[in-house]
Order: sequence, then C-alpha cells, then structure tokens
Amino acid sequence: MEGVVGLLAQLGIPLGLILLGLIAGRAVERAHFSELRRREEEVAHMLVSDIRTFPGGVDTSLQPEMIISQAVIATDYLKSFLAGLRKILGGELTSYLSLMERARREALLRVLEEARAKGYDAVCNVRLDTADIGGAVAAKGVVMVAVVVSATGYKRSAEGALAA
Repeated sequence: MEGVVGLLAQLGIPLGLILLGLIAGRAVERAHFSELRRREEEVAHMLVSDIRTFPGGVDTSLQPEMIISQAVIATDYLKSFLAGLRKILGGELTSYLSLMERARREALLRVLEEARAKGYDAVCNVRLDTADIGGAVAAKGVVMVAVVVSATGYKRSAEGALAA
C-alpha cells in the first residue's frame, strides 16, 4: 500500500504541475489576446501601410517621425516541453505560433499607440524584425522571441483622411 501511495505522490506532483502550467498558461495567453483585440479596436481608424510613401498625403502642420517599438514574449514551460517532444518527431511547432503572433501584434500596437499619442493618424513604411533572444536558455526550456517594429508616423492631409 505504501508503494502505491509513493508512486501516486511521485506521479501526481509532476502531473499536477503540468496541469497547473497548462491552465495558467492558457489563461494568461487568452487574457493577452483579449487585451490585444481591445487595443486594436482603439487604433482601427489609423491607416497602416508598408509602402515607403505617404498614402493619403501629409498634413504639413505635423512633421512625420520615425517610431520604433519592441515586444519580447516568453513561452511557458509546458509549451516548451510540448515543442521539445514535437522536435523529436519533426514537423511544425504549432505551440510557438501563438507566441509569435502575440509578439508581432503587441509590437505593432505599441507603434500605433505611440503614433496616436503624438497626434498622428497614419503610419507607413512599417517594418518588422524578429529575433530569438533565448539563445542558450532555450535549451533549458525557456523560449523567447523579440519583435521590433519601425514605422513612419504622419498626419494625413484633410483630403487623404476623408478618402480613407
């Protein structure tokens, strides 16, 4: 009987921690996606473009300005563990897709929010760069991704703002 209790304790604690990681990780991820959606609605009126010129024309009362932002998002240990298992079998590491999406959306939102705070209603020449900053730490189960977004913030001319 003691052997069964000992075995349950040895298996129960790790399984309980995995279950706790799964529940907490999903809750944090869902909350972040919900917050991203809310913030995206606030800047939905802004014109966003990756072309180098100024779509909609430029209002010369406010000088265009380069805006840079970054976001660093880390994955939880459970996703890292599952991705490690997937690496053995090969294939796409789907557990990291939401990590990349969250980092990209967060960095872009920060650029848009900063542009709006400076009085701009559009950004052009949007560029995204990514980096795996986990390095040697990733081998220990912590995967982090950095996304840097740069853009030129500008205020559209009255005619361009009405056309958009």
